[in-house]
Amino acid sequence: MIERWRYLNMDASDAYTNMATDEAILWMNARGISPNTIRLYTWRPSAVSIGYFQSATQEVNLEACTELGVDVVRRITGGGAVYHDSEGELTYSVVVGEEHSKISNDLIESYRTLCEGLIIGLRQLNLQAEFTPINDITVHGRKISGNAQTRRQGIVLQHGTLLLKTDIPMIFRVLRVSKEKISDKMVKAFEDRVTTVCKERGREVRLPEVKESLRRGFEEALDIKLEEGRLNDLEVEKARELRLKYASREWIFSR
Repeated sequence: MIERWRYLNMDASDAYTNMATDEAILWMNARGISPNTIRLYTWRPSAVSIGYFQSATQEVNLEACTELGVDVVRRITGGGAVYHDSEGELTYSVVVGEEHSKISNDLIESYRTLCEGLIIGLRQLNLQAEFTPINDITVHGRKISGNAQTRRQGIVLQHGTLLLKTDIPMIFRVLRVSKEKISDKMVKAFEDRVTTVCKERGREVRLPEVKESLRRGFEEALDIKLEEGRLNDLEVEKARELRLKYASREWIFSR
C-alpha cells in the first residue's frame, strides 16, 4: 500500500513565519501530532537567511537590508547565507522521521534521497538536473538549488531553494561582499556558477507549473502519495510562538 504524506502548497510569508513554520512542523511531527510533510513556499518580503553557525554581522550587509526592506533571519539548519528573492525563488521543506526507511544515517545519502524529488521535478521541466555533493543540485554544472538539513528530536528537517530567476546586483548588495570583489569579473564568475529555471528553459516559467512538477517529483522519488492539506491548529499556534524567537535580535545575532 502506497504511503501517504501531507502536501502543503502555501502562500508567501515573511522570513520569520517561514522558518517558524518549518520548525513547528518538525516539533509536532516528533510528537506524533503531524504527518510526514512536504511544504512549498515563497518569501514576502525578500529575505536573507543565514546558517545556524554563521554571524549576521559578518555575512549580511545589514544597512542595505534595512534600506531595501529585506528581512534577515537565522535558520536552525547549517550552511551559508542565502538571498531569497520574493519573485525569483521557490523553497521547499521536508519533515520526516529519522527512522523512516528512505532516510539514511549517512548525511550525503540522505541529501541525495531527498534532493531526488527536485531532480525528477526539474527533469519534468526538461532540465537535466544532477545531485552534486554535499548538498547542491546542478544543471549543466551550474548550481540551481542549495539545500540544508538538521536532525532534532528524532526528526529530519531538510529545506532548500530552487532558483526560478535571480537578481545578481541585489545579491551583491545584501550579502557582505568586499567592494574589491564587486566587479564585472566577479559578477561573470557568479553567472558561470549559478543558473535558474527560466534561464535554462529560455522562457518565463510560472510558479504553479514548477510546484506541480516538484510535487510529482517528490511522489516518484519517495514512492509516496502527496495529499493536499493545511497546517493544523497546534502547528499554527506553535509557529506563532516560534516566530517570536526567529524575529528576535537575540536569535538573529546569537553568534
